[in-house]
Amino acid sequence: MEFELDEEQQLLRRTVRETVAKVRSRPAGQQWDTYLRLGWLEAPPLELALILEELGYVADPTPFLATATWFAPLTGRLPEGSGTAVFDGVGRYVLDADRADEVALLTRRGVIVVPAAQLAAERVPVLDPHLHAAHVGAEDLAAAVPDLALVGLAATCVGACRRVLDLVLDHVKQRVQFGRPLGSFQAVKHKAADMHVAIERARALTHFSALTIAEDDPRRADAAHMAKAAAGECQRLVFRHGLQLSGAMGFTWENELQYHLKRAQACDLLLGTASVHRKALLA
Repeated sequence: MEFELDEEQQLLRRTVRETVAKVRSRPAGQQWDTYLRLGWLEAPPLELALILEELGYVADPTPFLATATWFAPLTGRLPEGSGTAVFDGVGRYVLDADRADEVALLTRRGVIVVPAAQLAAERVPVLDPHLHAAHVGAEDLAAAVPDLALVGLAATCVGACRRVLDLVLDHVKQRVQFGRPLGSFQAVKHKAADMHVAIERARALTHFSALTIAEDDPRRADAAHMAKAAAGECQRLVFRHGLQLSGAMGFTWENELQYHLKRAQACDLLLGTASVHRKALLA
């Protein structure tokens, strides 16, 4: 496997970053239309991880994550519009089930795709106000989470954590204490360095997992667990240090930091926390 991004992948990342920066202030529906028009949903696993990281960086409000990594890997196709899937066996906290056009149900008889209007999906409150999650009422459900669904959450979490680090670095460079910028103090540097290392570790495992899926490597299931666990552990460290280094500003509603912290934590909680996937690896 090649672990360095090639020129086309680097160009894709720059293009996604520039496009997202241009459309992020628009309504979610217009952002979604832009992503569909650019064909991002059809990206291979590694390229999809790159896209999702950039969408995680801006706390993307569209159903892209659920459509690309929940619906598509279960059905083998893209939905007519937006989609999601129920594959946890119980139908709890299904991403975007309240606004998807199609829902894929993993049952004991196989995968069944139904129009969302035929399902009873009740949106439930979650800590991230821009994230849609719902409980879905369905029978005969089975449990088998696609590897790509775990990779998608991990990549989104990495993007959110990266945004938190950037916000923190901007703050500690500008905030002055005892006549010196906060960023000049060694304790602050150590915490920022720890955040950076955790993000890079989670990103590397996410890319590795995406590559195993692309190559149908027999290690793909273990790699997906590793990526999800690393992303969850990363967000916990970034959450703790990010709030502390932001000081009182980090606790205000006006600060953008809260949205990215909540997105990262939600990605850890969905489909099992870091400890759940560590136990799965041991098993």
